Amino acid sequence: MSKHRPSRRRFLARAGAAGIALGGAAAGVGAVPSGAQAATTASGTFGYTDDGREYTVNTGADLVFRVSRSTGDLTSLIHRGIEYQGYGGKNSQVESGLGPSTVGIAQYGRTVLVSVAHGTLRHYYAAREGENNVYLWTDKADDSITVTRYIVRVRPGLFPNTDPDSWDATRDVLIEAQDVRRRPDGTTRSKHYSNQRVVDYRYVGWSKPGVGLWMVRGNHEKASGGPFYRSLMRHSYEDGAGLYEILYYGENQTEPMRFGLQGPYVLAFTDGGAPSPELWHDRIDTSWVDDLGLEGWVGDGDRGAVAGVGISGRNPALSYTVGFANDDAQYWATAEPSRGAYIARRMLPGDYTWTVYQGELAVRTGTVTVQPGSTTALHTITLTPADDPGRAPAIWRIGSWDGTPAGFRNADLVTHAHPSDVRADPWTGDFTVGRSTDADFPAYQWRDVNDGRRITFDLTEEQAAHPRTLNIGITTAFLNGRPRIQLNDWTSPVPAPHPEPSTRSLTVGSYRGNNHTYTFTVPASALRPGTNTLTITVASGSSGSRFLSPGFAYDCVELLP
Repeated sequence: MSKHRPSRRRFLARAGAAGIALGGAAAGVGAVPSGAQAATTASGTFGYTDDGREYTVNTGADLVFRVSRSTGDLTSLIHRGIEYQGYGGKNSQVESGLGPSTVGIAQYGRTVLVSVAHGTLRHYYAAREGENNVYLWTDKADDSITVTRYIVRVRPGLFPNTDPDSWDATRDVLIEAQDVRRRPDGTTRSKHYSNQRVVDYRYVGWSKPGVGLWMVRGNHEKASGGPFYRSLMRHSYEDGAGLYEILYYGENQTEPMRFGLQGPYVLAFTDGGAPSPELWHDRIDTSWVDDLGLEGWVGDGDRGAVAGVGISGRNPALSYTVGFANDDAQYWATAEPSRGAYIARRMLPGDYTWTVYQGELAVRTGTVTVQPGSTTALHTITLTPADDPGRAPAIWRIGSWDGTPAGFRNADLVTHAHPSDVRADPWTGDFTVGRSTDADFPAYQWRDVNDGRRITFDLTEEQAAHPRTLNIGITTAFLNGRPRIQLNDWTSPVPAPHPEPSTRSLTVGSYRGNNHTYTFTVPASALRPGTNTLTITVASGSSGSRFLSPGFAYDCVELLP
């Protein structure tokens, strides 16, 4: 893999020639070589100053920020004279603060760069002259840091506090762990309910007349979980607020963590509108970063692309995404509706597995090699009936094979509310094929909440005379929950659990897991001409109560000819 990594000789030569301002112990470790002397920092004057305790960076616009020389924390964030940083005595920082670190600063023309070294982790802040932005990168080399996030801590009362990820701890009651609360009106709030699929958002933040504060996400090439991963992005309560860039959170993760430099992601102030599209991860010009000497940086000239001619055999009712992944990086591209053409840009060179997702369900995979400085073409991918389970004839089918619980009861609520929320429809209720609709079938099932889902259906004499296949597709499970069935007087064996994330999912806004189909062969002796009753229960060797009992999220249930 091509990487811009300055040699130690080149690094020390730059440092000796220009001089480095350092905090911490070892000079040269994690320091940034300086291409010019620091400019005097005053209102409207671009540059930095050093008081021996903090570096103060003036963007030459409306933003001045400070970074601790001892920890690398962001200790001040002043926009148009208003301090935004800090609540509860805490700074803005990687994780919950790295602690003692080696911190350096330098100026390269129109860029001021601050570097932070803590063990094997590197973190960077950059300011560009005349911009109200802070550019950030995080480079995690190994698992000595368990997760990877940057949190911007914002003083209370500066923005509205009315969203699903906001709460009032003086009146809202904790109902799960330390992060889910119920309001007096029965609605629920949590920082987890800010989540969106990564593929669906470019920035998150707040705005009010005259000012907006945003976190513009990076491309997440070193994150884990793919295009549909959901994680918390923002929170707000009476004591403060937070914006997150999360690269590996450890909750509901479907992949191991990846290592290497991630960014830039951008903390941006505006006049109240959305951040400029020129800051979006798929549009941002990063040519100015090429000469900064960031550990692990790979510029656009050393990256490649994959362009697909199209995808045929698609279900016109569903969207399609093509993902690319290996141990080092992940990318994705949305297939356009007409021919299914797609293009993934700015990819690190290497060999990738590509995956076609129908909705969120993986239906075809292959391999491709990305070369630096070039675009690799993929011929039309033709999906066959064997690739799409939804194209198989069915005696009956509840839901659709799209890798999500979309269309089921409460599916439109559970990503931004706790399942106990007063707005949720009852999780119970029986289903009659031919009379009920998908919206009558609960999206989730728990052993201690709504176990024993019953489906009633009719069969002809011919249909009841032969063994049948019954499929139950789930998107994720909690505590090894998996379906077991009883059809009339016949009970299936208990299936082995499929590997799923071990952390909470169904109560913290995520149905996304490892999408698995449990297949049951039903003997003809279990079937009856006329009315049949199927009962689905949750099998698990673990225990829990209510919405933290073993359970799973449905994708589709079907009986095949």
